[in-house]
Amino acid sequence: MPQPYELTVSQAAQQIKDKSLSPVDLAQSLLERIDATDKDLKAWVTIDREEVLGTAKQREEEAKQGKTLGLLHGVPVGLKDIFYTAGMKTAAGSKVYADFVPDFDATCVAKIKAAGGIILGKAVTTEFATSDPSPTYNPWNFEHTPGGSSSGSSVAVATKTVAAALGSQTGGSTCRPAAYNGIVGLKATYGRISRYGVVPVSWSLDHVGILVRTVEDAALMLQVMSGEDANDPGSASEPVPDFMKQMSEHNRPPRIGIVSQYYSEKSTKEVWAHTQDVAQKLAAAGAEVVELALPDSFRSVHSGQRIVMNVECAAFHEQFHATQAEDYGPRVRSGMEMGMLVPATKYLQAQRLRRQFRQDMVQMVQQVDAVMTPATPAPAPKDRNTTGDASFQVPWTTSGLPTITLPSGLSEAGMPMAVQLGGLPFEEGKLLGISKWCESALGVQLSPPNYS
Repeated sequence: MPQPYELTVSQAAQQIKDKSLSPVDLAQSLLERIDATDKDLKAWVTIDREEVLGTAKQREEEAKQGKTLGLLHGVPVGLKDIFYTAGMKTAAGSKVYADFVPDFDATCVAKIKAAGGIILGKAVTTEFATSDPSPTYNPWNFEHTPGGSSSGSSVAVATKTVAAALGSQTGGSTCRPAAYNGIVGLKATYGRISRYGVVPVSWSLDHVGILVRTVEDAALMLQVMSGEDANDPGSASEPVPDFMKQMSEHNRPPRIGIVSQYYSEKSTKEVWAHTQDVAQKLAAAGAEVVELALPDSFRSVHSGQRIVMNVECAAFHEQFHATQAEDYGPRVRSGMEMGMLVPATKYLQAQRLRRQFRQDMVQMVQQVDAVMTPATPAPAPKDRNTTGDASFQVPWTTSGLPTITLPSGLSEAGMPMAVQLGGLPFEEGKLLGISKWCESALGVQLSPPNYS
């Protein structure tokens, strides 16, 4: 019998529903797991144990009476420390927000609670979800970066101190650390999940991210949090389908487009050879694999994303920077100060290029069921002073198209490797179905040796 902390979200939710698992026992198991591991890993920053166990007791009583609130009833979820949570410190990894305690929940946090979920606590983020590295350690090798900016959330899920955690992605902050830690990372279509109550980096680029250990859990979390929100101007009015049903319908051999251009040159030889091997395994299992060409607009995507991110980051932080500039880390401060120097004409040109690129990406992806690339140019670098290279995530983030990272093997040095699958806007159900098929065909489940 697995320990409660080992269960996935789907498994835990089902067992609670069947009354074979107590929400209190699950919460206690996770808290004990945190006690046993987090002193070394530093994935968590704020946990209110009394609140966690009190809520778990309440969910247990409801379950006994057959009154389950929703898909996450009794299941603890971790939050990156940029998600507003009423009464709980939300410091965004920064001295600037060191004592900030919100008086309301972010919309996605409110939806998790409404579905019966328990907020386990706040996971470490890099400062304001940018590129100054966090104190969190990579559980696969302490000398390597855990990635960022959702470093704590990714490590927490990888080491089974929580089955699901929220991250965010402005460049590569969900899918990259997912790849570095050997777990599943999902970034849905821009606007699918509300960002209201999430400390922003860049309003037109920010996405809420999902970090879990299985594709099924990614679908479940997406189901809970999706939907239009009048409080978020970037929120999409697109109807929310039954993602679990769509995932089941599309769980069959897909037509996959692989992109060699740029990605083969940017990847290490080991990563590119591994990606080709993954493509061959999927083809042997029944997938059709074809080569795709990148649109011409791809050439400006990375520089355009950087301009937009820096300018919008500067706009949000301007008031704090005026009086607390010295309290910021060097990289976040440098980025916002560069943003302050960008003329409005260049910012608007970058936004125009983004719109063109999104149209071009849609046309490219329409040729196949999903596009596959390596998730990262290399496994997690042996350097704790970096969060890694986000260049393979940026095209999906700046275009707003949905993307998912799947663990796919280990490098010669024993570090996780992953592939990235992207789909069409608001077709997450299809992307999840294809991903579940690929997950099954590859048969790869990774767990850090010392934290299995």
